[in-house]
Amino acid sequence: MFSKEIYVQRRKALKSKMNQGIGLFMGNREAPCNYKDNTYPFRQDSSFLYFFGLDEPNLAAVIDFDSGKEILFADDVSLDDIVWTGPLPKMQEKAELIGVKHTSSRNTLAGFIQEEQKKGPVIHFLPPYRSDNMIELMDMMGIHPNEQKEKASEQLIRAIVGLRMIKQPEEIAELDKACNLGYAMHYTAMKLAKPGMVEQELVGIMEGIAVSGGYMPSFPIILTQNGEVMHGHLHHQILEKGRLLLIDAGAELQSHYCSDFTRTLPVGGVFQGIARDLYTLVLKANNHCISMCAPGVSFKEVHLTAARIITEGLKDLGLMKGDTEEAVAAGAHAAFFPTGLGHNMGLDVHDMEDLGEQFVGYDSTVSRSTQFGLKSLRMARKLEIGNVMTVEPGFYIIPTLLELWKKEGHNASFIDFEKCKPLYGFGGIRIEDDLLITKEGYRLLGNKRLPVTPEEIEEVMKD
Repeated sequence: MFSKEIYVQRRKALKSKMNQGIGLFMGNREAPCNYKDNTYPFRQDSSFLYFFGLDEPNLAAVIDFDSGKEILFADDVSLDDIVWTGPLPKMQEKAELIGVKHTSSRNTLAGFIQEEQKKGPVIHFLPPYRSDNMIELMDMMGIHPNEQKEKASEQLIRAIVGLRMIKQPEEIAELDKACNLGYAMHYTAMKLAKPGMVEQELVGIMEGIAVSGGYMPSFPIILTQNGEVMHGHLHHQILEKGRLLLIDAGAELQSHYCSDFTRTLPVGGVFQGIARDLYTLVLKANNHCISMCAPGVSFKEVHLTAARIITEGLKDLGLMKGDTEEAVAAGAHAAFFPTGLGHNMGLDVHDMEDLGEQFVGYDSTVSRSTQFGLKSLRMARKLEIGNVMTVEPGFYIIPTLLELWKKEGHNASFIDFEKCKPLYGFGGIRIEDDLLITKEGYRLLGNKRLPVTPEEIEEVMKD
């Protein structure tokens, strides 16, 4: 937790953006893994954490935007609970830690909301993503779960996004720590990866570092020699010399601020042949796009710059052809780079994605594309001081996609499908770094950058 003053100030800033109504903030409950008392690690809702700071289950809170009154809905532990948890502070004491003066029993929330509805003020709520909160919201307000996302308060969403997008000094300090822990995860895997290991061994080592130094990995670790699979969560393969190993992972601290890095390693410790050429190309895109990041710069344009660099490089290697600008405009590069360049990061590794990417990554100046590849761009708006972004260009050989486009003749004037065939089974390359947008431009988060050049990686991987 941060100091009481920080949470008081955050709620004050929110009140300044909301002119009327009741703001409802639903904390999360425990989630059973396979039976009620065997639960997944508890993860509090990020917006609840941001404004109310209490990291425990079965909490809710409201803010009356007309009167300014704030109420924490929570219950003290019972004697039966104490047997399992030990003595805990009273909820009133916890409320004082975050500057909230009023508390009420958790089971009075529904009655409170229903009484307020009768009086007429708007009940502003955020789109729920957990089924138990959806059911409770339906019971309280009579809104079916299928309608809750649509009926969530756009005014409250936009107000929260406006605050959480701009990271404050205390948040930046936590993000630096999360990046240092993420560095330790990746550097250790880089050092230990050897032919003959099972991928899962490295996953276990990295997870152990995240848990022992923080809270947990910031998302399920992606570690695979099939790097063309964007979310490669199968880790059963044996590391084979000559293949590429893509590792996308980060750490989440006890404060729940996150990191997210990707490195692609040559199994056996040396980049060889076209793998070195392609890795160098992706690194060129990564470095150039990072250098572009600054206040006022359109992140969509940064993404398109990555697409141009990758297209130009693939033309040099014979995989693409034709005019670069025309190829990118047609989306031909997306055969090899079908993802967006990056995303916001903070209390969520994809920050505020639960509130809707259309509010986080887009605004009145830019709308989401429907084009394959470009539609996957999570962030397109202009960068601001205090934004925390990932930059993660990539190159992927996806045979199913290439064969489909070849059959349809899609972008045939820009792609040499026959020259792509020898690369079937190649996998993928992604290079990802985390950065803060500053007055001067940007700075990489953490104490130092993970080894990233072929020479740096090969040096670390030496026996």
